[in-house]
Amino acid sequence: MPTGLKRYYATGHLHYITCSCYRRRALLGTPRRRTAFARLLEEVRQRYRFVVVGYVVMPEHFHLLMSEPEIGDPSMVMKVLKQRVARRLLRRRRPGEWLCKEDDDDRQFWQRRFYDFNVWSKRKRMEKLNYMHWNPVRRKLVERPEHWPWSSYRTYLLGEKGLVEVGLSWPVNRKAA
Repeated sequence: MPTGLKRYYATGHLHYITCSCYRRRALLGTPRRRTAFARLLEEVRQRYRFVVVGYVVMPEHFHLLMSEPEIGDPSMVMKVLKQRVARRLLRRRRPGEWLCKEDDDDRQFWQRRFYDFNVWSKRKRMEKLNYMHWNPVRRKLVERPEHWPWSSYRTYLLGEKGLVEVGLSWPVNRKAA
């Protein structure tokens, strides 16, 4: 493991995770691919038993605010999620369809590793949720966050059930709650 990369697990904190597609390419750039990602996230959430507090799937990355899983740790969850998404979306290409027009290295789907930030306060949780939910607006993909169906925003705003089950009332620090 490289020096300087520290992960803090078993703290009861939420984890704000960011992961990018290989070379920041828009490998999640179509509605079909973003929907497939969200469905796989829900499968992994159920299998490893963690709470998704918030998420957004963007064309070239995603953000996830999650509890620690009951099975494994966030690193294991990320490994499984990234593998399942890559296998599914690489397998579902149409014949002759390249993921990356820039070169022929289309076997790589994700950047190595992921960014993980422990969220220990209600203020930080709200900051991260706002950042995630307004990301599609800042990127000019939609005019309002509720217009982007690949996020948890509509669950918070309207109570709608989305592709991923969202735990709205998860305490920030489970051990302290």
